[in-house]
Amino acid sequence: MRVLVTGGAGYIGSHTLVELLGQAHAVCVMDSYANSSPVVLDRVRMLTNGTVTAVEGDVRHDDTLRRVMADFRPEVVIHFAGLKAVGDSMSDPLGYYDVNVNGTLALLRAMDVAGCRRIIFSSSATVYGEPVYLPYDEAHPLNPTSVYGRTKMIAEHILTDWAAANGGSAVLLRYFNPVGAHASATLGEDPADVPNNLMPYIAQVAVGQRSHVNVFGDDYDTPDGTGLRDYIHVVDLARAHVAAVDYATQRKGARPFNIGTGQPYSVQQMVEAFRKASGHPIPTVIAPRRAGDIAAMQADSTRAHAELGWRATHTLDDMAASTWAWQSGNPAGFRTPGR
Repeated sequence: MRVLVTGGAGYIGSHTLVELLGQAHAVCVMDSYANSSPVVLDRVRMLTNGTVTAVEGDVRHDDTLRRVMADFRPEVVIHFAGLKAVGDSMSDPLGYYDVNVNGTLALLRAMDVAGCRRIIFSSSATVYGEPVYLPYDEAHPLNPTSVYGRTKMIAEHILTDWAAANGGSAVLLRYFNPVGAHASATLGEDPADVPNNLMPYIAQVAVGQRSHVNVFGDDYDTPDGTGLRDYIHVVDLARAHVAAVDYATQRKGARPFNIGTGQPYSVQQMVEAFRKASGHPIPTVIAPRRAGDIAAMQADSTRAHAELGWRATHTLDDMAASTWAWQSGNPAGFRTPGR
């Protein structure tokens, strides 16, 4: 299968490339490298001994998209390209709507011109908002509390209408919280600036780049007062995309899937797991809650098990150990000398 991967040099995209190449799919990456590096693709090629065609470009640019479509002729698109920080989305709503919504519209227009009718969309569990019940299943009402979550919800609606209008297939993967790194320790999460996610921040504290972890709120209605999240190993998440590619070739219409483990952990539990994996102290400081955050998230991934044939296999210890192997071996991320 010929797979176009937008944002394929990013954290989740790069791990997905490894899994796609392992299943003998042909891949082309389109990435602006605004939050990633072309070095990532070199490492993917090294790991897989595979061919990765790469085009530098912004997913909002119609001309670049149409050229990629005409040259590569994808049979399916995996759409990762977008902005993803809850806090930043609240301070820059127009930027988030522009990239996440207009970028999706531009991609679908280019796909229509090329006659490509299958897409796997990088969505988010933030579309659910405050839980009416837990664990979330796909029937849970959508009521996102952040601009980021609203951009994902709007994009899901657009994709649903697009698939209904043209007989296409749109697989909407609602991620919970990706963490971890490739077993080789050559691929991992490498934030361009201050990490917005918990695990890379903890890792940077453990390696000595930062002094402490800010715990944003310790007065939530949870067992230890800190936020509960359903963390999923990035390799498990990547494998869900390969399963979704197979699914999209057989089904029409739009279908959402939760991609999580069903086992939530608190901020304090994540810090403790990383202390164990790294052998380093992880100082914490309690900070005010962040706008858009909620107390707890937990996935019901029964549908993904039943229809995609997918389930998560990595444990919390796997997540912490692989993150530490990546961070300690690549203290400056993809800018680490000699790699």
